[in-house]
Amino acid sequence: METPIARTSRWRRLLPRARGRWAAGIAALVVLAGAGTWTAVADDSAPAVHRQDRMMRVDGVSVDTSYYTTGGTGRRPAVLIGHGFGGSKAETRAQAEQLAADGYAVMTWSARGFGRSGGKISLNAPDHEVRDVSRLIDWLAARPEVLLDGKGDPRVGITGASYGGAVSLLAAGYDQRVDAIAPEITYWNLADALFPDGVFKKLWAGIFVTTGGGCENFEKRLCDMYERVAVSGKPDAAARALLTERSPSAVADRIKVPALIVQGQTDSLFPLGQADAMAKAIKANGAPVSVDWIAGGHDGGDRETGRVQKRVGDWFDRYLKKDESAATGPAFRVTRTGGIDSTDGAALTRGASSDTYPGLRSGPERIELRGGEQKFRNPAGANPPAISAVPGVGGGLAQLSTLGVGLSVDFPGQYARFESAPLTASRRITGSPTVRVNVTAGQGDAVLFGKVYDVSPDGKQQVLPSQLVAPYRITPEQQGRPLELTLPAVDHELDSGHRLRLVLAATDLGYASPAAPTTYTVSLDGPLTLPTAPGLKTAAAALPWWTWGLPVAAAVIAAALLLTTRRRTATPAPDPALTDVPLQITGLSKKYAKSADRYAVRELSFRVEKGQVLGLLGPNGAGKTTTLRMLMGLITPDDGEIRVFGRAIRPGAPVLSRVGAFVEGAGFLPHLSGRANLELYWQATGRPAEDSHIEEALEIAGLGDALARAVRTYSQGMRQRLAIAQAMLGMPDLLILDEPTNGLDPPQIREMRDVMIRYAAGGRTVIVSSHLLSEVEQSCTHLVVMDRGRLVQAGPVAEITGSGDMVLVTSAEEITEPLVEKIAVLAGIGSAVRTDDGHGLLVRLDGATSPQLVTELVRLDMPLTGVGPHRRLEDAFLTLISGGSA
Repeated sequence: METPIARTSRWRRLLPRARGRWAAGIAALVVLAGAGTWTAVADDSAPAVHRQDRMMRVDGVSVDTSYYTTGGTGRRPAVLIGHGFGGSKAETRAQAEQLAADGYAVMTWSARGFGRSGGKISLNAPDHEVRDVSRLIDWLAARPEVLLDGKGDPRVGITGASYGGAVSLLAAGYDQRVDAIAPEITYWNLADALFPDGVFKKLWAGIFVTTGGGCENFEKRLCDMYERVAVSGKPDAAARALLTERSPSAVADRIKVPALIVQGQTDSLFPLGQADAMAKAIKANGAPVSVDWIAGGHDGGDRETGRVQKRVGDWFDRYLKKDESAATGPAFRVTRTGGIDSTDGAALTRGASSDTYPGLRSGPERIELRGGEQKFRNPAGANPPAISAVPGVGGGLAQLSTLGVGLSVDFPGQYARFESAPLTASRRITGSPTVRVNVTAGQGDAVLFGKVYDVSPDGKQQVLPSQLVAPYRITPEQQGRPLELTLPAVDHELDSGHRLRLVLAATDLGYASPAAPTTYTVSLDGPLTLPTAPGLKTAAAALPWWTWGLPVAAAVIAAALLLTTRRRTATPAPDPALTDVPLQITGLSKKYAKSADRYAVRELSFRVEKGQVLGLLGPNGAGKTTTLRMLMGLITPDDGEIRVFGRAIRPGAPVLSRVGAFVEGAGFLPHLSGRANLELYWQATGRPAEDSHIEEALEIAGLGDALARAVRTYSQGMRQRLAIAQAMLGMPDLLILDEPTNGLDPPQIREMRDVMIRYAAGGRTVIVSSHLLSEVEQSCTHLVVMDRGRLVQAGPVAEITGSGDMVLVTSAEEITEPLVEKIAVLAGIGSAVRTDDGHGLLVRLDGATSPQLVTELVRLDMPLTGVGPHRRLEDAFLTLISGGSA
C-alpha cells in the first residue's frame, strides 16, 4: 500500500546542501561521473523536499536533471515537468517542489540544446527529445520510492508549458507507460502553427529560432528548412512534413490517457484551435479530457499560474493517486475579464464553465453583413503591412485591446471591409466565427488575413479581440467559388449598439505575403456565423460587501463588547488558501504612542503575489516604516492582520525565517572582508552554515572580487549591496528593503535596481520603500501608495502610470538620435525623448493616435518590442496624494 503523504500548498524555502551518490542501474541511461547534489527544502509544518541534481548521459547526450522527493518509505506516483522553449529546468523548480511536497516523485530536466544539457535542438523529435523522456521514465522505474504499475512501468504523469507541453503529448503517444498528462499553451501540429493554411508565420518563426540560440543550435535539417522557407516566404511540402512528424498530431490515435489541456486566449503562436484539435482527438480515443482557456498566453497576459498549477495537482491526484474525491474541475472552463478591483487595481476575472467541451462552433448565430464586391491591392513587396499581433509586443497590445484601446492598423486600398448593423442586444462570441466568401486574384495565390473587429457605436473605436488574425492561402483552383473562412477563436463580449466589422487584408506584419503586386476581388456568399456556446455558465459576481459585511460587523462588535476583558494570546491557525501568497495585509491599524485617536497606519489592506517587486510609496509620515516594522514582527498592530504565506505574523513567528529585511542599514566590521562579515552575521543567527546559501546571495548582489577586501575600502554602493546580500542570506522568499538607495549615486542606484530585479526573477518577492520615484518606476512591477496612514491606490505600475498623452515605445535595438529626430518631427507628435538605457522612447502625442504612431514606426523599420501608454510615476504620485483624480 502507498503510504499517504500529507498535502500542502506551501512554497518551500531552501535548507542545507549535502553531497550524495547515485547508483546507475540502467544500461540505456549512463550517469556521468561525479556526485550529484542533494538539497533539502522545508518549512516548519511540511515534509522536507529533497532535490538531487544530476547530469545524465542519454544516448550519448548530456541531459541536466533534478529529482525532487520527500522522505518516507512509501511508494508514490511520479511526475515529469518539461520547460518552455528557450528555458531550462530552473523555470519548473517551484512547481516541482510543490508537487513533491504533495506526495509525488518529481523529475525536471533541461531539453537538448537548452540550459546545461548538450545536443542540438530537434524540436521534440521522436528519436531525440521524446526518447529522452522515455529514458527518464526508465530511471524512475528503478527508484524504490516510485509506485509501479508493473515491472519497469512507473505510474507517471507529465506536464509542462509550450515546448514542455508538446513533449508531454508526444511522450504519451510514444510511451504507453505514461498515465496522465497536463499540457499547457502548446501545439498539436507545429506545421499548422508556423505555416497556418500554408502561410509562413515569419516573425514568430524568427523569434523561435533566435530564442533557440540561432539556427546553428538546431539540428541541421531544421536549420536548412527554416532558411529555405524564410528566403522563399512560402512553406513547401517537405517543410510541413518535417514539422508534422515531430508534432503530437502524428500520434493522435495513440494518446489515450487523461488529458488536462490548458490553452491561452492571448496567443498568436499557438491559438485556441490547436487545443481544440488535440481535445477532439484524445476524446475520440476514449480518454477523459478537460479544456481550460486561460487569460494569458505567448502574447502575454495573466497565465493564472496559481490556479492552473492547483488544477494540475488535482488532475494528477485523481488519475495518478487514484483519489476518487479529487475534483478535476469542469470539462470546459474559460476565464473572462471585466472591470478593475478597487482595492488592488487588479483586473477582475471569473470563470465560465460547462459539463461538456463545446468546441469552437457551438450555438451558431448568423449576423448579416453589408458590403458588395470589393477590389483591393496587394502592394509590391507586401509593404507597408497591416498590423495585428506583434510577437514581443502582442501582450501589451492584447491587454490594451481588452481595455477598449484598438491598436490594429489596416492601410487604405489594401483590404476589403464588411459591416453589420448595430447589434440590438449584447452577445458573447466563444469560439471561431466563420464566413463564406468568393475570392479571385489577378495572378497566382491570394494570401489574405481575416479578422473581426468590435466597433463602437460612434465608429471611432475598433477593438480586435486578443489582437488575433487568421491567414488564408487561396490557390487558383479555389478561387471564383464559395469558400468558407474560419476566423480566430476568441471569447469576447459584444455590447448592444456595437457593430461587427469583417476585414480581409492583403498583408500582415507577422506573416509573409507575396512580393508581387496584384489585385484581389472579394465578395460575400453568406452571413457571418458567430459561435455563442450557450451551455456555458458564468460564475456569479461577488456580492456587494454590505450584504455580508454589515451582519459580520455587527457580530464582531457584539463579540468585542463581550470579550473586552479578555486578551487573545493564541496564534491564529494557518490559512490554507494563502499558503502560496507571500503577503496579505488586512485591516491593519496602529495608533501613535499615547494617542487615542491619531493613527500611524489605519485600515490598510493589500496583497502581494510571488515574483512581484512591490514599491511602497508615500510622503513622510505616510506610515510606510511603521507598516514594515509590523510586517517584520518588531511592533504589534492595534488591529488587523498580517499573513505571510498564510501564517499570522507575531514576534518570533517561525514563518519570519522566510523573510529577509534591510530596514535601518547594516553595520559591518570595517577591518573584515565582505565575506567574513556575512559569515560572522550568519553564525550569530545560530542556523547551520549550509543553510545560508551565501554563494547564491552574493551572485545576485554582484560584488565580485570585492568580497575579499576589507569593508572599509568599499564605496557606499558596495556597502549597500553587501547589506542587501546580508538580507538575502538563507534566500528568503520575501525580501523587505527600506530606502536601499539612500546615499547612492546614479550608477550605484542602477546597480541596486538590477539586484532587486534579479532576486525577484527567481520567483521570490521583493518589497521596497523608496522616495526615488523614477527608480521605483523602473524596478517595481506593482505599487502601494499610502498617505496619512491609509491606502490611496494599489496595482501594477503600468495601470497607475498608464494614462495621459505619453506613450512609451521600446525597441530590440538601441534607438539612434537620427531616428529620434525623425519621429519627433512626425505630424501629430509633440516630442520624442530617449530613455536612459537607449532602448526606449517617450513620445508625447499631440493629435496623432497610438495606431498612427505604430504605423510610422513600422515604416521607419524600428524593431518594436513594446508600445503602451506612459505617464511619469511622479505625476501619478502627486495626483494621488493631492486627492486629485488619477
